[in-house]
Amino acid sequence: MRHGMKGRKLGRTSAHRTAMFRNQLHSLMLHGRITTTLAKAKELRRVAEKVITKGKQDTVAARRSVRRWLPDRTMVKRVFDDIAPRFEGRPGGYTRVIKLGPRQGDGAEEAILEFVDYEEGAYDSELSESA
Repeated sequence: MRHGMKGRKLGRTSAHRTAMFRNQLHSLMLHGRITTTLAKAKELRRVAEKVITKGKQDTVAARRSVRRWLPDRTMVKRVFDDIAPRFEGRPGGYTRVIKLGPRQGDGAEEAILEFVDYEEGAYDSELSESA
C-alpha cells in the first residue's frame, strides 16, 4: 500500500526525475511559462513553490538550498533579485496549472505551468535587458 507516499514516480528513476525537474525548473524561471504533461506540471509546481519561498528569505543558507535545484549561478541570482521580490506579499500559490487537453501524438494530457503574474512578452524584455 502507498500510505503516506508523496509524489509521482513518472516512470523514471529518482536520478532521472531529479534531473528532469532541474531542467524544467530552469526553463520555468527563464521563460516564466512552460508546456508539459499534466502530471509533470503538478509535480514541478511543488518544487517551484519551495524554491520561490526560499528566494523570499535571501540568506546564504537559502541561496545554497536553491542552488541544489538551479545549478546556474545567474539563474539563482535571478530568483533572488527578480522573481521572489514580485511575490513578497503573497503567502504561496506563485504558479498556476492550465489544462490544455490531450496531446496529438500519444494522447497524454498536456498543461501549461506559469507564474500567476505572467504576462506575454514580459520575460522576453527582462532577458534582453540582462543580456
